[in-house]
Amino acid sequence: MPPSITDTSLTPPGTYGNASGSFLKAMQSPWYRLVADLQDTILTATVDYARGRGLKALYLPLTTRTITCPSGWGSDTCPVPVTVNGVDTYLPDSMQFLLEYGCQVAEGGGYTIMPSFRREIPDQTHLSQFIHSEAEIPGGLEELIDYVEGYVKALSAAILEQHGGRLADTRGDVSHLERMAGQEKFARLTLDEAARVLRDDPAYLVSEESGRSLTRAGELELMERVGEFVWVTHFDHLSVPFYQAFEDEHHRTARNADLLFGIGEVVGSGERHTTGEQVRKALAMHDVPENEYAWYVTMKYEKPLRTAGFGMGVERFLLWVLDHDDIRDIPLVSRVAEPEKWPASIDRP
Repeated sequence: MPPSITDTSLTPPGTYGNASGSFLKAMQSPWYRLVADLQDTILTATVDYARGRGLKALYLPLTTRTITCPSGWGSDTCPVPVTVNGVDTYLPDSMQFLLEYGCQVAEGGGYTIMPSFRREIPDQTHLSQFIHSEAEIPGGLEELIDYVEGYVKALSAAILEQHGGRLADTRGDVSHLERMAGQEKFARLTLDEAARVLRDDPAYLVSEESGRSLTRAGELELMERVGEFVWVTHFDHLSVPFYQAFEDEHHRTARNADLLFGIGEVVGSGERHTTGEQVRKALAMHDVPENEYAWYVTMKYEKPLRTAGFGMGVERFLLWVLDHDDIRDIPLVSRVAEPEKWPASIDRP
């Protein structure tokens, strides 16, 4: 049965820790019935929006030897190595490189909603396995920002239309969805401008040899001072992965953009290098071995193409939709606190 319209206290059952029998409690919870319905809306709204913008859905493998988080400057996460059919490979941390390849065969661009895997310890804002809504489009950063703004507005509008009353009755407020759906343009500033707004406070902006980066507190402070939905663009190039395009001939900053709302960064995006020579220069700058990306360099030499793309953590978006504070409560099936070795008995999905 759906929750009563008088129920304004719909809360997660707190089962992500995977104590014995937790999945039985989770599968009977109104919270997860709501999450399942929201996930379905996100999928269908994504398909409708991407198709309306000329993109094609691309089916891609769940293994890759080309990770987007190499061991070089600007990488802040670790890949997940696996062996599949005797082949040493990785689970994907992103489908970005394959989507760039896909743009060569799907000229209008492509999109996916697939799992991503990262060797991280889950906490209130991070998951080691999450659902990634990603797309790559022809064009540059400006075209991409336009696409992403339209996308998150379309998601908000679809959720309001299909679940607005239910969310208002069970969670108490949908005004944040209404504001996003109706917002004409989101606030926007470069990292240099953000640094001035934050007065270079080290609690908000960390400066390291690789460049500056916003802390979570800094992201929240920017939203407080600048606006509820904020783009931060043009990060220091060495503070982002090598594949982001150079802004100018000095190679100091990148044509990238993070969209902040809710808990902070929800969408990461950027324009890519167009030519093989640009990629090689960036690999050298970031101290990343070129042989690990040889096919990518070759593709850029053989068929230069200007593209830009983004990745949005679906669970982070849902965390904002539900006005909740712990992302571990979002996945329908938890992968938190799993035993490292095979248990004596498989007692949970």
